[in-house]
Amino acid sequence: MPTDDEVVQTAAEAAEGLIFARLQNSTVKDLDVTVEFEDGVLDVDVYLNAPEADEEDEIAEDAALAARSAVDELFADAED
Repeated sequence: MPTDDEVVQTAAEAAEGLIFARLQNSTVKDLDVTVEFEDGVLDVDVYLNAPEADEEDEIAEDAALAARSAVDELFADAED
């Protein structure tokens, strides 16, 4: 079973990874990925300020989804 810290780190890394896979570092003016994992409940919030990006909100939403998917995979791997 993954620790709470592993869950948070996995989610944050996945969110940031997706963002920087789609955008150049210089395009991102501000980024805040907040991940909380308490009592088995994952909460991911992504704030992205990338004024030159056409799909800024969509990328932030996709990053949050990537974070959740990465945590799902983490738990699935732990069950194997």
